[in-house]
Amino acid sequence: MGNSTSVRIIFNKCSHLSFFFLSNFSLIFLFFQETDQPNQLTDLVINPSSNPTPGAVLRDGKEILFQAFNWESHKYNWWETLETKIADIAKAGITSAWLPPPTHSFAAEGYAPQDLYSLNSKYGSEHQLKALLHKMKQHKVRAMADIVINHRVGTTRGRGGIYNRFDGISLPWDERAVTSSTGGLGKQNSGAIFHGFPNIDHSQDFVRKDIIGWLQFLRHKVGFQDFRFDFAKGFSPKYVKEYIEGAKPVFSVGEYWDTCNYVGSSLDYNQDSHRQRIVNWIDGTGQLSTAFDFTTKGILQEAVKREYWRLCDAQGKPPGVIGWWPSRSATFIDNHDTGSTQAHWPFPSDHVMEGYAYILTHPGIPTIFYDHFYDWNHSVHEQIVKLIDARKRQGIHSRSPVRILEAKHNVYAAIIGEKLCMKIGDGSWSPSGKEWTLSTSGHNYAVWHK
Repeated sequence: MGNSTSVRIIFNKCSHLSFFFLSNFSLIFLFFQETDQPNQLTDLVINPSSNPTPGAVLRDGKEILFQAFNWESHKYNWWETLETKIADIAKAGITSAWLPPPTHSFAAEGYAPQDLYSLNSKYGSEHQLKALLHKMKQHKVRAMADIVINHRVGTTRGRGGIYNRFDGISLPWDERAVTSSTGGLGKQNSGAIFHGFPNIDHSQDFVRKDIIGWLQFLRHKVGFQDFRFDFAKGFSPKYVKEYIEGAKPVFSVGEYWDTCNYVGSSLDYNQDSHRQRIVNWIDGTGQLSTAFDFTTKGILQEAVKREYWRLCDAQGKPPGVIGWWPSRSATFIDNHDTGSTQAHWPFPSDHVMEGYAYILTHPGIPTIFYDHFYDWNHSVHEQIVKLIDARKRQGIHSRSPVRILEAKHNVYAAIIGEKLCMKIGDGSWSPSGKEWTLSTSGHNYAVWHK
């Protein structure tokens, strides 16, 4: 999209599609509902015992993601620690586990990458990583690599006395690989600047060739199957498209974290422009990648404060990216940045299970956070497992239709698909009709099935 005057409509076999044009000819998507049923999504039926192919899991729509670390995990011999939990993760029904950055980094957490081909990090050795990936493959849980390619820490000083050269390590780039916006000899950033580190100039042919080679190494030599693109707003999504086409991951998701719309200090009810920016990024990847639904997170964590009316947009649909493009929306409650010890934008702790009751019953691709699953208490773990089970038993997938029944200050209720009903909030509510049976419930939430 961008500034192009040509308009391309993503139809994707949707019904109830409406749109209108802005003055710059960009397109606002109002994807009210993707009505493909599982047997219509693709002619390829995924056998759980087989290896899924790139694109197939998006068409299937049955993914459940798991962020398998937090901000402090590097302190705890993480690859070996995580290996002991893979059987339990698989048993819960999780399909892909997002691991922290696997390569050598200037910072312990992994988000200041330096030597990309070195697999010895603060999370463990190369041998321990490969043992973990082998265990994941045995249990049919895909490994998602955290791809940090917006910036890179240099080894030697170059132009301007900045560490913008990468001598003595794999991919020994010089200043041409660094954007001029951050002290290099390359072009200006094609996205937002990540301050503090040299930002990579993805417009350089040699840079893209090297990155694709490294991604192929992770994919085919190391054993990762999925990719998560860190700080995706820092470089053009067209490069993400090229990297996905070059390395062919089974599944990809981007972190396009943009600020929500506020009126003073209060979250605005209308977040259409916020979710539009995420939709634009997804479209820029050629629809090959999903994106984390920061819009849904921002709205949901305000809604649970007795503002459940926020969960229904002006068209009567979910107000996040899941209301427009659910098959490309990865919903989540918290991650290592928003929660954990950083707590930059945390979900209210006493409402976390309401949050999971929402994302695990609704369309989109839900993501479970390690802290909630393992570090809180066994009750939270078991409640999440029961919600996953309800989702799977009733065939809820990323495109399942939503019919919102209530969205008031103290209660939200909806029917998802044809056989699952849920409510969150302290208001009294239950579905009418004797055909509904309680599946699971907890503090301020309940789920029923037919």
